[in-house]
Amino acid sequence: MTTRMQVLMEDTEFAEIRRVAKRHRMTVAEWVRQALRRARRDEPATDPRKKLSAVREAARGDYPTADIDRMLTEIEGGYLTGGSA
Repeated sequence: MTTRMQVLMEDTEFAEIRRVAKRHRMTVAEWVRQALRRARRDEPATDPRKKLSAVREAARGDYPTADIDRMLTEIEGGYLTGGSA
């Protein structure tokens, strides 16, 4: 199913959009659909506040760490034995 959408704009703005669409060899309607798809794709998938909250929580966390040389040795050992070091 499709839905019609009506957008009101100044004549000068519409003329510019028409010129751009023509330059891309497409109808104004197709140019607008593609522009809206790009805008929707560029919009964050989740609420930015939720992402920021997760980052802040991770920054506060006390997570286990190790010396980088030790971690690399354990990783390489796992590759060599096919399991954990």
